[in-house]
Amino acid sequence: MIKKRFQTIDGETLMNAPLTPVPFVVDGLLAPGLNLLAGAAKVGKSWLALWLSVAVARGEDIWGMKTRQGTTLYLCLEDSTIRIQNRLFEITEDAPDCVHFTTEARIIDAGLEEQIETFLAEHPDTVLVIIDTLQMVRRAVFDTSYANDYRELSALKKLADAHGIAILLIHHLRKENDGDTFNRISGTTALQGAVDSSFTLVEDRRGSGKAILSCIGRDIEYRELELRRNDDNIWEVLSDSTAKPEMLKDNIIFLLSDFMKDKSEFTGTPTEVAELLSAGSDDPVSAKALSKRLVLNSDDLAGAGISFESRRSNGKRLVTLRRASDDSDVETGSAPSPRTIDPVDPAASAG
Repeated sequence: MIKKRFQTIDGETLMNAPLTPVPFVVDGLLAPGLNLLAGAAKVGKSWLALWLSVAVARGEDIWGMKTRQGTTLYLCLEDSTIRIQNRLFEITEDAPDCVHFTTEARIIDAGLEEQIETFLAEHPDTVLVIIDTLQMVRRAVFDTSYANDYRELSALKKLADAHGIAILLIHHLRKENDGDTFNRISGTTALQGAVDSSFTLVEDRRGSGKAILSCIGRDIEYRELELRRNDDNIWEVLSDSTAKPEMLKDNIIFLLSDFMKDKSEFTGTPTEVAELLSAGSDDPVSAKALSKRLVLNSDDLAGAGISFESRRSNGKRLVTLRRASDDSDVETGSAPSPRTIDPVDPAASAG
């Protein structure tokens, strides 16, 4: 029976719902979903993909960023087994048994999805699947339309989303120059529209061993990583356009800890709270982002002995902050009682 009613959630409830952090495969860089890495021929995309598959399988850091350890599958469809073996000997002394390779695969809509599903059933801890290259799993047809590109990639995105894994597609760049490197990705703009993140690997000059990895996506901020391929064919990071992911925690934790040190409870509008927290701070707190930052850092705030709740009263949104008493569970090392969310003030509703 076809449902006639939308399943909705109101904005008030949604903004007060606890946020689940993105379970990144590589913190701040590679998230679950469909991802695309494009570069010129022989630039070193496959070396990067191979190293990534091994590092994630081991749970090793990638350029200082934490990884979510798990089984990885690398479809190296333009290589032979002996070539992969030789490359493994160059980048590592010991490849783990939870990184898997195959040099053969079916194509999209003709068995590839089922092959991946079978692998995931046999290896439920899989976190990353790399397909090298995208063109090797596409139909040999002359339909180069936006709709066809989007349809093919949507099948892989649906698979990635259903299992909460990251699928990374290795692809090519067109030769012509463009001020926006993402415009050089071969194919229609549907390729970028269908994926969650896009990465381009562009050499300074052919054979230089130095390149810029440009990154953009729905769950990551835009960044550029300057890379250099070392003698072991491993790409090392030279510089990062953004602050390091391992930077200090959100300063709202420290601001609130200081603000509440002489208070047991405080209630105010987000604007009032933000203004008080921003007084004398080099990093002002935005009233618009206050609620989100509170929810994102709820665990760390609880560890600091601070709980909060948000509610609406007389048409105003109010935030109540509470500091755990000295004889609370926080003092003994136990976690404080979980915060509650009361999106509507009963008294206000009754009125």
